[in-house]
Amino acid sequence: MGISAGFMVPHPPLIIPDVGRGEEKKIQRTIDAYQRTAENIGRLQPETIVLLSPHQTLYADYFHISPGQGARGDFGQFSPGRVSMEVSYDTEFVRVLCEAAKEAGLQAGTLGERERKLDHGTMVPLYFVNQYWTGYRLVRVGLSGLPLTAHYRLGQCIQAAAQSLGRNTVVIASGDLSHKLKEDGSYGYQEEGPAYDARIMDVMGRGAFGELLEFSEDFCEKAGECGHRSFTIMAGTFDRTRVEAERLSYEGLSGWGMASAPVSPAAVMRNGIYWSSTRRRSGRSFLPEESRKTLMSDWQGIPSRRS
Repeated sequence: MGISAGFMVPHPPLIIPDVGRGEEKKIQRTIDAYQRTAENIGRLQPETIVLLSPHQTLYADYFHISPGQGARGDFGQFSPGRVSMEVSYDTEFVRVLCEAAKEAGLQAGTLGERERKLDHGTMVPLYFVNQYWTGYRLVRVGLSGLPLTAHYRLGQCIQAAAQSLGRNTVVIASGDLSHKLKEDGSYGYQEEGPAYDARIMDVMGRGAFGELLEFSEDFCEKAGECGHRSFTIMAGTFDRTRVEAERLSYEGLSGWGMASAPVSPAAVMRNGIYWSSTRRRSGRSFLPEESRKTLMSDWQGIPSRRS
């Protein structure tokens, strides 16, 4: 097995009925897309879900991977409601991922946890997934201030870990798009905001993952994006894999962009697990040639964990 599918999803807390209290109906297309996403994850029945969240512990020069046996969390920060959840971590996957990252020369591991509770970037996707499938163990990965190429390489390490363990693995890239779409929004308006959303939706809809690495830091910062690094890590998990991708939904009604886009190896999509309106990309690496050579050299000797 290995990476069976990936999903780009938003994480607005108001999408949870106990938080939105009726306001969630304003983003019904996003809710509908989430239900389709969760239903398809239920059909895949992954053993492991790797969840990439911008609101997990974050460092400038280090990727934090949650340690321990598991964690719990709730939406008390946003609402007095009682929606909560508890997850079990895939400790073996975490260990193999840390080894792969070390072999690849990436600064990543389980040190430096600042908050054990689940963040909303993790809980919003799992709120929907848990309605269809709970037989998974979680690997919770944070982002960093390192270059986009490092995020892509971490995705390659996740891919290697899943293949080494023979795990049926789904990747969820949690992240909103621009937060600067409207003058009366919480973060105001910046012309780069709508430009970012249009560009990222085009890239993800075509599965043109190499173009994720072409977004400049200045452009992303001005756009006030939230999930670009999550999306880039997910792209790395499909390195050298022929994929099919789809633009499933987009809404920007609240002043920030919310999008859903599934990605999967082409064979899985052709077997009819998902839906038919897809686009294919060939099985090549999207990492620049120089970085690919360095990474392949670093990866030589990663032990197999299938036995």
